[in-house]
Amino acid sequence: MSMSADPRLIVGLDLPSLDLAREMVARLGETVSFYKVGLTLLARPGGVAFAHELRANGKQVFQDWKLHDIGAQVEGAARSVADGGCDLVTVHAEPQVMRGAVKGRGSAETRILAVTVLTSLSDADLGEIGYGETAAALVERRVRQALDCGVDGVVSSPHEAARVRQLAAEAGRPEFLVVTPGVRPSGADAGDQQRIASPADALRAGAGHLVVARPVIAAPDPRAAAQAILSEMAGVSRP
Repeated sequence: MSMSADPRLIVGLDLPSLDLAREMVARLGETVSFYKVGLTLLARPGGVAFAHELRANGKQVFQDWKLHDIGAQVEGAARSVADGGCDLVTVHAEPQVMRGAVKGRGSAETRILAVTVLTSLSDADLGEIGYGETAAALVERRVRQALDCGVDGVVSSPHEAARVRQLAAEAGRPEFLVVTPGVRPSGADAGDQQRIASPADALRAGAGHLVVARPVIAAPDPRAAAQAILSEMAGVSRP
């Protein structure tokens, strides 16, 4: 049975060209209403215009810039993204960066997400980089900072979603967004992701939105793959 679009599902258009991205959107049709456009497409000529095109066609759009620079540069970039029209934009979860983004966004409706710890990183990877904390501890510290800086939500793995939701509730921010990549339906390849969970488990843990790319866009039938994920999500009520 065909499932209608669920805005909790964000499909990542992690494809090498705008033509392929447009083709994928056409194949998915009304099954998907929310898309993530990442750096590979945004950096191409016409990439930002493509993100605006999606919105003009009634889709919600997550521009995954992962902004990371001095506060003044992030402020200007966030202002540009918000002025152009965007539903979600990402920045790295460092206080100076987050404060700059919030200031730049101003009163625009664009919501700012802070990336806590990339889901491709394990505790061993963090140690290699030079962090003396586990992924869970670093996520918690950055979530507390994100709440203090006034961003709208965070990107974190499904493994930390429950704790993020708890911290947001304690801070009086029940509307705080918890967006989780690293979501893999049953039987899907983990790829380069380290901290993963199924769609249903991620939602039960407290995620409000799931970002799924390869399990949909690399499937022989992307629409059927998206429908299968929607079926699993349907068993978990919306908050």
